[in-house]
Amino acid sequence: MSELILHHYWQSPFAEKARLLLGFKGLAWRSVIIPRMLPKPELVALTGGYRKTPVLQVGADVYCDTALIARRLEAEKAVPALFPEGQEAVVAAFAGWADSVLFQHAVALMFQPEIMGPRLASLPPEQAQAFLDDRKALFSGGSLNRLSPEQARQQLPTLLTRLEIQLQRASGEFLFGAPSVADIALAHNFWFLKNTPQLAPLIDERPEIAAWFARVLGFGHGTHEDLGAAEALEIARTAEPVALPRDQALAVEGFAWGERVSVAATDYGVDPVVGELVHADSEALVIRRHDEQLGAIQVHFPRLNFRVSAAN
Repeated sequence: MSELILHHYWQSPFAEKARLLLGFKGLAWRSVIIPRMLPKPELVALTGGYRKTPVLQVGADVYCDTALIARRLEAEKAVPALFPEGQEAVVAAFAGWADSVLFQHAVALMFQPEIMGPRLASLPPEQAQAFLDDRKALFSGGSLNRLSPEQARQQLPTLLTRLEIQLQRASGEFLFGAPSVADIALAHNFWFLKNTPQLAPLIDERPEIAAWFARVLGFGHGTHEDLGAAEALEIARTAEPVALPRDQALAVEGFAWGERVSVAATDYGVDPVVGELVHADSEALVIRRHDEQLGAIQVHFPRLNFRVSAAN
């Protein structure tokens, strides 16, 4: 099979989720560092417009969103399982909650002026403003509700107490006994908070959470080596998209195979990607697009939290 190439940057919490997924699976991968804000010309050449971090490239196939990246890695290596048998729905639902509800709280706390101000102070004023403008655009136009810092501070103790009780009473060392995607989806939010001195006590002062968090970080990141963006694009250019399993196809209501469609996230980062709808199953949507330099590229999206519409 083609090598795994992660397009990411080290400070991204969702990229940390992907790196922990790779570490949990014990996989080797190539690391392509992308800009933290637009423009991202090499990434957009691959995705056709999707700009969120991270993206997993396997040859001429591109997997968007860590929810789908987790499933692609599960297909790459079945054991240890991210979705343990008999817990598939539970761990996926919890991971979805962590990636949305808990992430909203983490973002609200991180973007408090007293925290973001010192972080941006080291940048030239125009770069600091460009970063803020980029993040404002990223979170505009979608369904993700922005919490105020005050509301996040009021609600987070409830969420953390529930988690600590869950960990105290769990039958194993992880949320649902065996480690799963649920642990990793929860942990990347805590990693985001823990890397900020003002917010680290939220984790450190709760011993059950702190001990569990250390266990999850112990999965590591697997083994990786650096790869240039131009090299990654060349790999895509010389590869052929994977054959899609027609026996698993599940129709997308209102659309025909081969129809030109637009796919976009519904929560945030709602930039659309246009291509031909070539496959869908219970978890994924796949479109094929043609890039002048790269040729045929297949872009894979989760079925949940993404919208398919007719292309203009």
